[in-house]
Amino acid sequence: MGLVVVVRVVVVVVAVVVVAVIVVVVVIIFVVVVVVVEVVVAVAVVVVIVEILVVVVVVIVVVVVVVVIVVVVVVVVVVVVVVVVVVVVVVVVVEEVKIVIAVVVADVVVMMVVERVVVVVSFIL
Repeated sequence: MGLVVVVRVVVVVVAVVVVAVIVVVVVIIFVVVVVVVEVVVAVAVVVVIVEILVVVVVVIVVVVVVVVIVVVVVVVVVVVVVVVVVVVVVVVVVEEVKIVIAVVVADVVVMMVVERVVVVVSFIL
């Protein structure tokens, strides 16, 4: 009878140890799965954050490039308009000066002719 009790105790102890080992293995597997899932989720969150940051940086770069292009185009247009206006003003002023010089020269020539005519007429009279 004593041997049966010892065998039963050994069987119970072995069963408890086996169950304990199974529970520990299941807990370890559960912890590993939870940690792996958390790491995967964390990596996914980091990837999403990096993608969002990349999109934001690309948008900022595109906006800056567009603004620079617009500013350059506006500056070029303003410079072209200013140059055209200056050229037109210079051409108009030069033409006006030519007209004034022509009028003054014609006036001087007319005055010289009139003076000669007066001299000739007074000499004749």
